[in-house]
Amino acid sequence: MTTIAKEFEITSQGLMTGLESKVKCMPSNEKGIRFHVGNEIVEAKVENVIATDHCVVVGNQNVKVMLIEHFMAACAFSNIDSLDVYLSHYELPILDGGSAQWIKLFGVNEPSDKHYTVKEPVYYENGKTSLVVLPSNEFLITYAVNFNHPQLSQKWVSFNNKDEKQRKEIVEARTFGYLKELETLQQMGFARGVTVENTLGLTDDGYTSTLKSDNEPIKHKILDIIGDFYLSKKNPLNFKANILVKEAGHAVHVNVCKILKDKLIEI
Repeated sequence: MTTIAKEFEITSQGLMTGLESKVKCMPSNEKGIRFHVGNEIVEAKVENVIATDHCVVVGNQNVKVMLIEHFMAACAFSNIDSLDVYLSHYELPILDGGSAQWIKLFGVNEPSDKHYTVKEPVYYENGKTSLVVLPSNEFLITYAVNFNHPQLSQKWVSFNNKDEKQRKEIVEARTFGYLKELETLQQMGFARGVTVENTLGLTDDGYTSTLKSDNEPIKHKILDIIGDFYLSKKNPLNFKANILVKEAGHAVHVNVCKILKDKLIEI
C-alpha cells in the first residue's frame, strides 16, 4: 500500500459549482481511496459512480462527490492506493485544471511492483466512439479526437508513461471546453468556477490562452481516462495493455471500466 507521508489541507474553488471547498487529505493504512463528506463515506470505485455529465460523480443515496477524475489521476501518477479525503463541500477543487498541483501536494511517487493485464481483449463501440483494451508487454494509451476546431480535427496523442517530459505534459494538461458554450453551461449550473488559469477555452480559430504543450486538450483526455480507469481500484499506469480510444468521454471511460475490472489479472 502507498499513502501520503503527512496530512495536508487546501482550500480552493470548485469548477462546476464555483463554491469554495476545503479538503484535508490524511494518510491511511487501510487500502482504498475514501471521500468523507459530513458523516458519509464514499469509496472511489466504479460501482459508486452515479453521474458522468461534464465530470465524474461518485455517491450514495445520501451524498455525492463531484469532479474526482483529476484527483484520481494524481493518485495514479503518485501510485497512491490508500487515502482518506475529508471535504467541506461535495465538489473537489479544480486547482490548476489538471493533476500537477495534487501530485505536488501528495509528495510521493513510489514505484509499484504489481502489474496487470487483461485476460482477453475488451471492445466497446457506439457510433463514432470506440475504446479497445488489448493485452500487451507494456503500457500504451493512444487517444484520437475529431473536435469541431481547426487544431483538433483528426488528431491523436500516444502516451507510454516512460518519458518524464511527456508525463509532465499529461499531468499539467488543463480541462477545456468551447468558449461559446460557457454561458449556457453556467446557466445550467455547470462551469461556474471556470477561469483562464484552470480551463483552456476553445475559440473558433484558437484558444483563450497559450497552450502548455502541443495538443494539450488531447493530453487532458488521456489524464481523464487514467483517473476514470483508476476507479477499477487497479492503477492503469501499471497495466500491461494497449489502450486505443477514439472520440470518447467520461461515460464511455466508466462503462469500459466496469467491464475491465473483471477482466484484469495480476502478472
